[in-house]
Amino acid sequence: MHRSRRTKILATLGPASTSEAMIRQLHVAGADVFRINMSHTDHETLNSLVKTIRTVEKNVGRPIGILADLQGPKLRLGVFAEDSIKINVGDKITLDLKDTPGTRSRVPVPHPEVLEALEKDDRILVDDGKVVLKVLESSALQAIAEVVSGETLSSRKGISLPDTELATSSMTEKDYRDLDAALDADVDWIAISFVQRPADVAEVRKIAKGRAAVLAKIEKPQALNGLDDIIDLADAVMVARGDLGVEMPIEKVPGIQKRITRACRRAGKPVVVATQMLESMINAPFPTRAEVSDVGTAVFEGADAIMLSAESAVGKYPVEAVEMMDKIAQQIEIDSNYADIIAAQRGEPNPTGADAIALAARQIAETLNLAAIVCYTGSGTTGLRAARERPQLPVIALSPVLRTARKLALVWGLHCVVTKDASDLDDMVDRACGIASSENFAKPGDRVIITAGVPLGTPGATNMLRIAFISGDGKSGV
Repeated sequence: MHRSRRTKILATLGPASTSEAMIRQLHVAGADVFRINMSHTDHETLNSLVKTIRTVEKNVGRPIGILADLQGPKLRLGVFAEDSIKINVGDKITLDLKDTPGTRSRVPVPHPEVLEALEKDDRILVDDGKVVLKVLESSALQAIAEVVSGETLSSRKGISLPDTELATSSMTEKDYRDLDAALDADVDWIAISFVQRPADVAEVRKIAKGRAAVLAKIEKPQALNGLDDIIDLADAVMVARGDLGVEMPIEKVPGIQKRITRACRRAGKPVVVATQMLESMINAPFPTRAEVSDVGTAVFEGADAIMLSAESAVGKYPVEAVEMMDKIAQQIEIDSNYADIIAAQRGEPNPTGADAIALAARQIAETLNLAAIVCYTGSGTTGLRAARERPQLPVIALSPVLRTARKLALVWGLHCVVTKDASDLDDMVDRACGIASSENFAKPGDRVIITAGVPLGTPGATNMLRIAFISGDGKSGV
């Protein structure tokens, strides 16, 4: 089985999609990677889901990626004496650390790091921006703020700080426990929430030690200040538009999405566009026209993957949502404008042998109208270089490492196949041609181009190109 599109689909699992039968349906419908949201998942459920996905993977015979999404710091108001309080624009409210119920003039904020970081004129957004407060004065023990907009405050509502960089890590104690559990469960990707600075990514990489790839979620304005360094440190990036749209003027989000997507494409790092892509399909069997256009825009931008959240986790139509996303991506990719838009956004190759080989492979394959590009990749780097070029023909990534194939399931255009490492150059060519034929990418008489590193099995040593014919027996011709 191989997809009729290059853009990958990331589907979130939840109460609507935890059974083996449903996960298999979602994969067959188009889901390439499954997301497990640790905000709502305990460790027992995590292990159960991973086991179920691996069972589906074995049954379908295709590598499937698993992403564990860490919750990150959740800042919330304390508890009020009443269920909610009424406020008016211009009211002055004191925020403090006292462990007593809040009133109309005083709000408990049980987060010392927040009061330590707040400065005059910083904004505090409550309940996804329904209430906006502006800090008039602040100390390590309390802050006085003015109500800029909003009518009601209630217990335990979330708060966002768009103008404030917290000195603390983006990892909480819960996140450290969840990270260890996810690594023990052998997931392929770890997503870090509320990244503020490159050091947040470096911290998780240090703990993961290569056991899982690290994806940085861009959902805070502070992350944009160090975006290039974050991209450099991360293995992939997500445009998490939900929280980003709360903490920044919502009209800026489309431009930020394009900025992040193009920066990742230049760097050759996978980029995921997420949040509310087919939101109406939580309760309806069809999306709105605007949602279809939104998904299409991400595909036109060349995003590696597009993500479903509540649509597949708790929605009434999880399989239909994946099928719809699959149809949209397929249609965009055959649009007459698609190839030109993708090519126009292609970045210059880095001055390395691997990038030069990837560029040459794409140019030769497109010039000669070859059937496919076949790349041998142990660590995944060669596959990423091939995908960065966004070629117009299929890319088959062959790897002897199952972990690598699962990780590359998130990457644009890569059809991943796990195979034994080649014993010599002739075996490498025969194996590449045989798999291109058996996976229905090429037929006898077609030609493929093969990239690999010589000596074989040397990580990061991509230095060889070879064009081979598919013979009548599905192997290489003379």
